[in-house]
Amino acid sequence: MNFFKRHFYKRNISFMYKKLMIGVVGMTILFLIIGLLTTVAPAYRLSSEMISNWTKDIDSRTFLTLYRAESKMFSDAFPTETEMPKLSSALFGVLTNIKPDDPKSLLGNELPGFQSFGSKIIVAGEGTNYANLSIESSPPLEDVLDDREAVDDGGKEENDSEKPTKNEPKQTTGKQEPVFIYTTHNRESFLPHLPKSTTPNEAHHKDVNVTKVGDHFKKGLEKKGIGTKIDKSDIMTLLQKKNLDYGASYQVSRDIVKEAISNHDDIKYIFDIHRDSLPKDKTTKNIKGKDYGKIMFVVGAEHPNYEKNLKLATDLHYLIEKKHKGLSRGVIEKSGAGTNGVFNQDMSENAVLVEIGGYDNHLDEIYRSVDVLTEVFGDYFWDAEKVHYETDKE
Repeated sequence: MNFFKRHFYKRNISFMYKKLMIGVVGMTILFLIIGLLTTVAPAYRLSSEMISNWTKDIDSRTFLTLYRAESKMFSDAFPTETEMPKLSSALFGVLTNIKPDDPKSLLGNELPGFQSFGSKIIVAGEGTNYANLSIESSPPLEDVLDDREAVDDGGKEENDSEKPTKNEPKQTTGKQEPVFIYTTHNRESFLPHLPKSTTPNEAHHKDVNVTKVGDHFKKGLEKKGIGTKIDKSDIMTLLQKKNLDYGASYQVSRDIVKEAISNHDDIKYIFDIHRDSLPKDKTTKNIKGKDYGKIMFVVGAEHPNYEKNLKLATDLHYLIEKKHKGLSRGVIEKSGAGTNGVFNQDMSENAVLVEIGGYDNHLDEIYRSVDVLTEVFGDYFWDAEKVHYETDKE
């Protein structure tokens, strides 16, 4: 009996000794790793940003799968029909930064400059894919400022926003102007209105440009009782005065937005109006025999609360699609090198950049699309805001 006791005692001591040694070795390795990470040159250290970049594209279900292995309460986070992700695929994505469902993740590593576009499709409209996303052009400022001949023959047809209204709108924001419109690339114009211009870099003009689109949008919203403020600063001239290039446009327009918000605390929705730098076959939709300039919503993803801007853009996309399927090209987010990534949208929870048509579209085609945007946003606005403003009591 004493023999068995001594044997058991020895085994116990041996087991405890091994655990102690494993603990000591583990702690030693931990301290060595910490020492290594804190003594190497800063350029080679791991940072939270690096870890974030490695893990940001991992399917969230992967993390929930790992949590579920520790606690079954996380099982309730999955619908019963949800297919669990493979951990091998997640590990492959972290190690290679390649996602099987996104060819851009592979091509971006192989084609010089491809990764710099930093665009991600959130909602794809009809025909939208990574080969025809909105292009953020950056022409030489001297080309933009060049004095060109232009023909302002837009608005031949009577557009919805120009039609006289028999009665005042039943809902009104009163003296408040909750919508703010501006145009960062204010001289973006349209080749059909520039008879001597033939290339996208020449599609710029001091008068016949996207500020007219902003005006049309403003008039339409005001007919719906939504007070709207518009800024038509010549940002391109301001760039020249500040000795900045075209790429600094958002830096200049940011001051304009900041001033508008600080001086008018009733501003709740902010629209930056643009036209795309794609040809007409990519930016036009024919609806019942009439051409419309397609609409795309762009959201900058390089600020903490961009998801709120993303919700506005996504809601408007689906409302447009419900009214005229195929008119919206969808919603994309932009981040990373080669793009602004914020677009001044960090200053509001309801800010969005809207691309309407392209350099090959006629203003009439753009105005038709603005009328649709006006209608769906007007309904969206009053559904969300009518309790805060005056209503006509019948």
